[in-house]
This record gives sequence, structure tokens and C-alpha cells, in this order.
Amino acid sequence: MKKKTNQTDILIASLGGLGAVGMNCYIVEQNDEIIIMDAGILFANGETPGVDYIIPDFTYLKENESKIKALFVTHGHEDHIGSFPFLLEKVKIPVIYASGIAYNLIKNKMYEYPNIEYNLKTFTDNSEFKYNNFTISFFRTNHSIPDSFGIAIKTNLGYIVNTGDFKFDLTPVGKCADYYTMTKLGHEGVLCLLADSTNADIANFSLSEKQISENIKLSFKQVTGRIICATFASNVFRVQQILEASQECGRYVAVFGHSMEKNIEAAMKLKYININKDLLISQRDIHKYPPHKLTILCTGSQGEPLAALSRIANGTHKQIKLLENDTIIYSSKPIPGNEEFINRNINMLIKRGAKVIRNTPLTGTHTTGHASKEEMKLMLTFMKPKYFMPVHGEYNMLKQHANIAIELGTPKKNCFCLDNGDVLHISKKGARVVKKEIPADEVYLDSNLSDVNSAILKERKHLSEEGLISLTFTINKKKELLCPVKYASKGFTDSVTSANLINQIRTKATSIFKKLLDAKKTINIKYIRNELTLQLSQYIYDIIEKKPFIILTIHLI
Repeated sequence: MKKKTNQTDILIASLGGLGAVGMNCYIVEQNDEIIIMDAGILFANGETPGVDYIIPDFTYLKENESKIKALFVTHGHEDHIGSFPFLLEKVKIPVIYASGIAYNLIKNKMYEYPNIEYNLKTFTDNSEFKYNNFTISFFRTNHSIPDSFGIAIKTNLGYIVNTGDFKFDLTPVGKCADYYTMTKLGHEGVLCLLADSTNADIANFSLSEKQISENIKLSFKQVTGRIICATFASNVFRVQQILEASQECGRYVAVFGHSMEKNIEAAMKLKYININKDLLISQRDIHKYPPHKLTILCTGSQGEPLAALSRIANGTHKQIKLLENDTIIYSSKPIPGNEEFINRNINMLIKRGAKVIRNTPLTGTHTTGHASKEEMKLMLTFMKPKYFMPVHGEYNMLKQHANIAIELGTPKKNCFCLDNGDVLHISKKGARVVKKEIPADEVYLDSNLSDVNSAILKERKHLSEEGLISLTFTINKKKELLCPVKYASKGFTDSVTSANLINQIRTKATSIFKKLLDAKKTINIKYIRNELTLQLSQYIYDIIEKKPFIILTIHLI
């Protein structure tokens, strides 16, 4: 792609992470060098039938492969590392830098793709990487997973800083955030700040992880039956808290969910999870323990259809059947768009006799890993950016975050709420945005991690909303109908309550069919099929404002 711009401009863009909570992937470019930050995945919701995951479009990176210097990872959550296999399959990345548990999680993920070559190295708090146009350094932050970092990219005009996902926790479970470096960057000069916007609509400081730990232990002590606890597999601190609470209450823990097992394995290697190994039992042995001695730790806190908790809720899990006096503890917050699926599972769990404890101000079973308004204000105050680009959030979150920056004194003209594919150009003269300058479409994947063609997706959506009708005509060479038109439908209308509508459609279809037969001397099946579909589709829309798929079969005997 050719750019009509001065090659010395600094370019900042997002391939994913704007307009949604997930799929983070940001690039910084100057002259002949590109730095990539994260390459995440987005878990699909019900708006995309047959789609399980959404990843960024990596076309631009493929087209500019020779410019790529490195990919830097802020932390190990799936919405920041989930699309690595798909990126590395298409684009040659010279080196990937990750720290701590993120490094281990990437290694575990790529182990399942033995044919993909990659070069993964570690960085630490004190690492520094120098290129012709950029010098890369890091600062530690607090989040819901260990080893979360912000990235500082030094340019000839000042620092470009990506906070990664962050919050300010003064009593964290893990290491403290590096407040010194944050303020130091602000004093040295932050040209542009890219900051996490997920909780821009939440006013107060989030609860500390240590408080959540105490709340979870209290909940465990009050439960007399079996506990089934669902949380994010990547929330290592929360997993540790659940394991500690189980150990204190004399409960053994069975883990369900491939991602949960892998993350616990990675965290134990780095000693982020420290428990008596006898605490963990095999999935096959859960029936050997009395309910009051058992905790089941599983995935599915977001209502994902194939996750363990969803299968428990709908009764299809092969090993876990709900028992009387079971208690389900949700230690998570709904990701926007998942509320419907979570509520559906909760209703099924309660209907099957389980007690459900959700995170509320009273129960306190979860705290966010993302900054609230007050914490965002702190970060902006530390960094003092000349330009501000809110990232990682739906558009209303980005807009609210920009408004916070404006309230703190950043000029409105220097705040940029962009879409994926927009490019922010920064030079000595100022900053400007070029809309949709690079390709940044969403790429859809099914449960087999295969691409789902967008045209097929549109057809699925159309089918799910409008339904399908099938009409079969049988004629002879004399253009005579040999039997009444056969009608069938799926997802279109109820054949019992809409008998009159069906008769109308059948009658109209027969009428159109006969006219088309008579319109030409010979029987042209292709012509009849095309014209009948168009005319009948319009007729149905005029009656009930629906456009079902129409399948026409014409038998010539």
C-alpha cells in the first residue's frame, strides 16, 4: 500500500482493539521500521453464527513484512496473544519478546503448532532494544495476570507509550507497579499515549486483589456442599486464590478446561501458584470425594457454549452432573456482549437446583484488572501526553476516556478516537488522521480454527433471521404441472398457525411459474428459477417484510 505522506512521519495504527474489548494489535511505524505490540483474539458472540473467534486482518503486515523489526507482548491474556499462530503462519516476524508467564503461555500455545517456526525471547523490567528509529523499554503494571507491562517506544519526537491493560493496586497480590518509570516518562516527554479504556464508565477505584482473596475464602467457608467455581483461565491470581481457599477449607480441587490446565501448569513452573500438589486431583476421581471436600475449578464464566460450565448447566457434561446443594461461584465480570449467554447459564443452573453466587458489591468475588476513571486520571497525570489515543474498548469507552483526558487539560484536537485501520500521522508540524488507510477487517474462525468466508457468514446470519422456504415443481415437456407445488420451510413460519400465508405463497408461486413457462417457446429452467426467485421474494417481503432464502426445484419429466 502506497502512502501519500512524508516518510519521516511517525505512524500509529490499530489492526484490532478499537471498537471491541479484545483482539488487541497495535503498530508503530517510521521510515522502514515497524514495531508490533500484541496480537490478540476476540471471542465471538451470537451475532456471528458458526463463528467462535475473531482475529485481526494481517494483510498490512504481510505486505510490509520486510519492515517488521519485532513484536512486543504486554501480557499473556488471550486478547493479546491469542492470534499468534495465525499471524506467524502468514507473516515472518524476526523476533517476539515476552516476559514471565506470557513467555510460557506463548510457548504452550505454539507447542500445538509444530510446523510454525518462530523466535521467542524474554525481556525484563530493565531490558532495552535499540533500532534505527526506535528504542524500546518497559515498565511493570498491575493487572489480573502476573508480568503485565507497559511499553515505551522512544522516537525522535518523544515517547509513544502503550500502557497495556492496567490498574492501580496499592496492595497487589504480585509485584508492585513501576510508578517511578511512569512519572519519569512523563517528565522526559510522552508524545502519544495509548491507554486501556475498558472501564472508562466506572467511577471508583477497583477493589484490591487481596480483598477479593479474603471474600473468596469467606464464601468457601459458608458453603457446605460441592463448590463449582468459574473464572477466567488466564486470571492466575484468581486461580491461586481459589486454590488457597480450597486448601484452607480442606477441599480437593479438580480442574476442568484445557486452557485452565495449561495456565495452571505454566503458573506453577514460575511459582505464581504455590500449593500442595496433593490438592489437585484427577478429573476421573471426583466421585471418590464427598461433596463438602470437593472444589471443581472450571472455565465458562462468560457463557461460552463449549466451555465446562455451559455443559454442566445444560446437562451435557460427561463427568459432572449437578447435585443437590451444589454451589456455583462466578469469580468474573461479564465481557460486554456476553450477558445474554451468562444469564442463560445461570437460569439453567438454578433450574437444575444449584445455588449461584455472582460477583456483587456484597459478595466481592471478583475485581477488575482494568483501570477505572480515577485510575485513568492518574495514568494521564503521570504521562502528561501531548497526544492521546484511547485503545482497547468499545467506541463509547474510547470516547469517555478521551473526555477524561480533555478534562485534565489535553486539548480536544489532540485526542483521537480511531477505528481499526485508521492511521495517526505525527510529525514536527502536528498530528492528523487518515481514515481507513490500511486494511483492518475482522477475520472469522470456526471451532476448528478455520477461516469462515464473510459471504458464508452473511448467509448464515440471513438464514438465522429470515429462514428458508423450498418449493418443488413437477412438469412435463408439454409445460403441464403434474401435481400441486410442494412447499417446505425451516425457521420461516409456523406451518400450523400460518396456513393461510403458506397457501398464499404457494398460489402466488404457481401463478408466477405458469406465466414464466408461457413466456418462452422452450422450457428454460435457469431463467424460470432466477425470475421466480426474484418475484416471489419481493411478494413475500411486501406481505410480511421478510426475505427468506428460496430454494426452487424443477423436475422435468
